[in-house]
Amino acid sequence: MPELDLRLGIDVGGTNTDAVIMDRQDRLLAKAKVAGTEDVTGGIDQAIARVLAAPGVEPGRVSHVMLGTTHATNAILERRKLGRVALVRIGSPATHAVRPLFGWPQDLREALSAGEVIIGGGIEFDGRELAPFDPEALARFLGEVSSRADAVAVSCVFSPVSARHELRAQEIVRRELGDIHISLSHQIGSVGLLERENATALNAALVGVAREVTTAVHQALQRHGLKATTFFAQNDGTLMALDYALQYPVLTIGSGPANSIRGAGFLTGLSDAVVLDIGGTSSDVGVLTGGFPRESSQGVEIGGVRTNFRMPDLVTVAIGGGTVVHHEGDRLRLGPESVGYRITGEALVFGGKTLTLSDAAIACARASFGSHRVPPRLQGLAEGAMKQCDEVLAEAIDRVKTSRSDCPLIVVGGGSVLLPDRVPGISEIHRPENFDVANAIGATLASVSGRVDRIAQLGAGSREDTLAKVCEEARQQAVLAGASPGSVDIVEVEEIPLAYLTTPAVRLRVKAVGALEA
Repeated sequence: MPELDLRLGIDVGGTNTDAVIMDRQDRLLAKAKVAGTEDVTGGIDQAIARVLAAPGVEPGRVSHVMLGTTHATNAILERRKLGRVALVRIGSPATHAVRPLFGWPQDLREALSAGEVIIGGGIEFDGRELAPFDPEALARFLGEVSSRADAVAVSCVFSPVSARHELRAQEIVRRELGDIHISLSHQIGSVGLLERENATALNAALVGVAREVTTAVHQALQRHGLKATTFFAQNDGTLMALDYALQYPVLTIGSGPANSIRGAGFLTGLSDAVVLDIGGTSSDVGVLTGGFPRESSQGVEIGGVRTNFRMPDLVTVAIGGGTVVHHEGDRLRLGPESVGYRITGEALVFGGKTLTLSDAAIACARASFGSHRVPPRLQGLAEGAMKQCDEVLAEAIDRVKTSRSDCPLIVVGGGSVLLPDRVPGISEIHRPENFDVANAIGATLASVSGRVDRIAQLGAGSREDTLAKVCEEARQQAVLAGASPGSVDIVEVEEIPLAYLTTPAVRLRVKAVGALEA
């Protein structure tokens, strides 16, 4: 029986699929980068095959598979493969002033919404009912949208205080629509109705994307005879079990950048720096603090939508190696469309007919690959595209900085050739070895976590009892996510008193972390 001492890290991007094999001493034994495929499965299968065939790698020694993916982010940015969601807000008559999906980009709203409704109900901050729950209105709405909805997203005023109205709604959805995916806002976001509602809607829309990637991984592992335990990377740089990821796919949105940030720190030995991950479809800028991604303390905007679930503090722009350069006369526009994994067939330098940022980088002597030259008549256009790309990336980098002083920058990802050698506000640029698979490396370094964000009333019991209850809930969430029960510890407790309320209340944010379940 071989020793189970190897970990397989996989990152499924919109353009490439990366894979690495790491041992218990965090040594890189093998790596592979292959172009993605239309059905996702092909790219994953090829990447796994290459690393398993590397010298010194025995497939029977792989104990865990860690998967990170940018598919959720790319689906939102490109408005592709999103499920149709029936949105239910429980908060009438108090919340009619701002309708569901308010402020969303119109194209994203049209791609996602199967219908929206505000029904009677809601909770006060102290747990009392804001208004009576209206099951009849919910049933009528579900009947209207049943033929076009792929999932249902339910949000309720102050559901982090009490989820009872959301749970009642879940029962009615099950009765009316059967086995359809249901996203409940108290399980996803924190205080702030609109941002939590937005996050819940995105979660419901992404279930199909998560299912597609999960199926592809299962099939690839079976073909290679791997029986390892599989985990999804999530937004805070930790891991969760596959079943958990299928229920909460929105928690994987920041997994690719979070893994890249951790991988960038590992590859350079730096614990504090700005990290830029340039892929084929999008670029993410984050901050490495103490060896981990800096978490956003405010709502995060994704594809033009404001949310409030846990996320690394990121700025994401639709700039990547496969980004299409549009031009009409003197007018120049970058993306947001990308040729993605089709770059080797569609980019000019590979004999295609589409001008991409990779073509522009080659024309400007920042990179050298491909079998064709960019036509001289497009040289000026390529230079203009790179200038605009430089401005977008420099602005994104500047937005994550908290100080005017210069700081180091680590650039990783297959599209890192787009970045120039000098960037305003950056003291030095690190381009580490194995930069192209930093995200897959970061996935193998992660542990498993659970987190709870609750508003607690202190009048019903002591502070210690309330805190102990929330800590236990965080431990249970970590175990559900795939942590070994005996290894789970509370690593972060944030206690925020809420002022100007008639009864004592506190917001508790607790994080528990544990080792991988064997």
